[in-house]
Amino acid sequence: MMLTGSQNYREMELKNKVEEVDDHDIDHDDDDKDESEDEEDVIAEEKWRKHYSSMQKILLVGEGDFSFSLSLARSFGSARNMVATSLDPLEKIEKYYSNGIRNIMELEERGCLVLHGVDGKHMSDHFFLKTQRFNRIIYNFPHVGFHYPEDSCCQIQMNKTLVKEFMKNAKALLRKEDGEIHISHKEGDPYDKWNLVEKAQKIGLHLHDTVPFCKNDYPGYQNKRAYGSSADAPFHLGEANTYKFRPTMHSL
Repeated sequence: MMLTGSQNYREMELKNKVEEVDDHDIDHDDDDKDESEDEEDVIAEEKWRKHYSSMQKILLVGEGDFSFSLSLARSFGSARNMVATSLDPLEKIEKYYSNGIRNIMELEERGCLVLHGVDGKHMSDHFFLKTQRFNRIIYNFPHVGFHYPEDSCCQIQMNKTLVKEFMKNAKALLRKEDGEIHISHKEGDPYDKWNLVEKAQKIGLHLHDTVPFCKNDYPGYQNKRAYGSSADAPFHLGEANTYKFRPTMHSL
């Protein structure tokens, strides 16, 4: 795929996609149907993939090759309820991920808004995201990259900071009624030292549920190392769980 040569064109394309999302979110009255008929249609159309529904407004953070987002989109049949983001610019995704561009193209064809250069530590200030509220915000296996040995104090502290800042920003983008932040995370040493639950409690989130993460539950998902020359290679998952956090009521 040839990348766009003009930054202005990319910005215009993004604005057009944002306008399409805004139009999609507007509720239009239909004089030909009563409320009960509308409710029946919604129930009939809803599709699920594990914890996620086509009726939820979903934000995905820190995507690598976008294969997790695409797995959800294929299960739903449409991705108009999804916003998928990555820290990487499009050029880096094309360079490092063999299926990245192909996955992005299919996501966009299915109606997903794909955003690049989104830092999970500051995303609540993003010009578009700060105008939105989501039912589910998903970050699978957050990691700052391999700056030090995985079990070193410096590496652990950097990852703890990433998770804390992500949760603070995600909390600001949640729908108050039913919003949840989902973090999938490896278990055992040194990952237990990240203290996810303790970090969440300090910023006004409580652990609602913990469920095993199984890669096979998401057909087509390929977990990626995402850093360095082996960015496109998988990492060993081992035992992993999805932590589901909700805002603590008194913090709302």
